[in-house]
Amino acid sequence: MDSGLLPLAADTANQVHLTPQTRIVAAVIALAFMLMILELIRRDKLQERYSVIWLLAGIGMLAGAAFPGLLELVANVMGVRDTNVALFSLVLLLLLGLALNFSVLMSRQADQITRLAQELALEKARAQNLGEARQDEAQTALGKDAGSPNSGAIRTTEDAA
Repeated sequence: MDSGLLPLAADTANQVHLTPQTRIVAAVIALAFMLMILELIRRDKLQERYSVIWLLAGIGMLAGAAFPGLLELVANVMGVRDTNVALFSLVLLLLLGLALNFSVLMSRQADQITRLAQELALEKARAQNLGEARQDEAQTALGKDAGSPNSGAIRTTEDAA
């Protein structure tokens, strides 16, 4: 085999060749994905602020189906010769970014839960102390009334009337 033909063979192997049927299937999958995201938003299963990244991923899938040469351009920008490696790298970076984003959100929510639990414990302690104080006041008021010398006379007068 001539060594002058090898670079040409490698260049044609790295190009993205999608049949029209494959492009249509990829576009339908991308549209179904975006519709699923919109349905999750409508049912309040996914908040709007988190849906942006998923809608952008769907748009990226649709762009990849509509313009298969786009992946070649991305591979060239990344300095990668194989488009499969470029696609895998992009998906891996997207997943790592999502994992980091969700880790930050979970940390923030864990801090909020801890703070709310502490505030609830303080409120319960205040309510308990307030209840005990009222109970002590009531017992003190009843104790003073029962022990006073006029308390019996007041009750007798009220009974007579």
